[in-house]
Amino acid sequence: MKIIILGANQVGSTLAETLANEANDITVVDEDIERLRELKDRIDIGTVAGEASHPDSLEKAGGEDADMIIAVTESDEMNMVACRVAFALFQTPKKICRIRSSAYLVSEKLLGKHGIAVDVVISPELIVSSYISRLIDLPGSLQVLDFADGRVQLVAVKAYYGGPLVGQEIRLLRQHMPHIETRVAAIFRKDRPIIPEGSTVIEADDEVFFVAAQKNIRACMGELRRLDRPYKRLIIAGGGNIGFRLAQDVEQRYQVKIIERNPSRCAYLSEQLNKAIVLNGEASQRDLLLDENIEDTDVFLALTNDDEANIMSSLLAKRLGASKVMALINNAAYVDLVQGGEIDIAISPQQATIGSLLTHVRRGDVVNVHSLRRGAAEAMEAIAHGDKASSKVVGRAIEDIDLPEGTTIGAIVRDDQVLIAHDHTVVESDDHVILFLVNRKTIPEVERLFQVGFSFF
Repeated sequence: MKIIILGANQVGSTLAETLANEANDITVVDEDIERLRELKDRIDIGTVAGEASHPDSLEKAGGEDADMIIAVTESDEMNMVACRVAFALFQTPKKICRIRSSAYLVSEKLLGKHGIAVDVVISPELIVSSYISRLIDLPGSLQVLDFADGRVQLVAVKAYYGGPLVGQEIRLLRQHMPHIETRVAAIFRKDRPIIPEGSTVIEADDEVFFVAAQKNIRACMGELRRLDRPYKRLIIAGGGNIGFRLAQDVEQRYQVKIIERNPSRCAYLSEQLNKAIVLNGEASQRDLLLDENIEDTDVFLALTNDDEANIMSSLLAKRLGASKVMALINNAAYVDLVQGGEIDIAISPQQATIGSLLTHVRRGDVVNVHSLRRGAAEAMEAIAHGDKASSKVVGRAIEDIDLPEGTTIGAIVRDDQVLIAHDHTVVESDDHVILFLVNRKTIPEVERLFQVGFSFF
């Protein structure tokens, strides 16, 4: 597939690397020549130095025969204009646009072919705030991913000493919970993936990914670790787009305080929020945190645009008694450095956003993609089509499907029924199949499995 990516920022660069490794023809357009040079030295892609929305830049990038344009520059306006230019000049089949301001998302008419001509809108702030909201709603989780409109969840937790299943084989999970269906999709032990089998023994500190119906998730977590008590009190550092959206989402369920340094932004937040308390100040001020009873806070969330400020305020909050701290980290190199120490969860907005972008890039009928462990693994929801003659999965038991090494099927959603995958489970047409891939290089093979042969047509 020939794809033009507009913007060599962290989202664009990570996306270019991901897609180039899957044998796509990638060209990146950006004004920053040095940034493009660094990217080209690292991965095999084409680059064009120029304004992303200019017709000559798009033409040099191969706009005439591009299958897709993904506009992810830091400017909403540039992204939208680029999509409109690509449609007007080249009739580019698919145009994906990153839009951060909610002001542009009020009307579908604005985005349609008679407007900006955008096929898919990606809103990073909305994606990230929703992601954080799920982590808050499920205390103790490291990642919470929704599939099939939330009916199935894939959850990552760290196994602790004292958990009922720790030190035991996975096959005993059914004995511990005879009335609950679940499946361990993967285990990461000291950053090394382990494909789980019945005889695999779960060890303390393993990062365990399991899949289950949403209603059964808490029971499954209880087998691997002590369940954290539900959160009540949250402090959000940073009243920008992400902090604001998160506060809007959770203020009816939790006691929320927002610390924002800009007085005018504080006034805006106070007008827009109903229950959350807005405080003007610096989240790294020790006295302010103590005055706001940081020692009684269940979760401190550092969500400013400054990585260093997020890290330092999170460390301070933890030292002063906050039970859990989460920090938004844009620099990918920092994420592995800080997570799991005093900072409980480091949130990478790039990885959250890229999962949504990949959903629209995958071949076959793929409706959900989630990037896992900073891009090392991937979870995918694909819809099976066809019949036994035209499909490599429909009409076959899971044990008979030729899955690439490192790929497991965790669950199947059939209408409103959630089926946890077993060897003898037979895939039917229109099933939503949830897959877990520890080796992302096998993605093209998985995509081919779900593409229908000509006999189907």
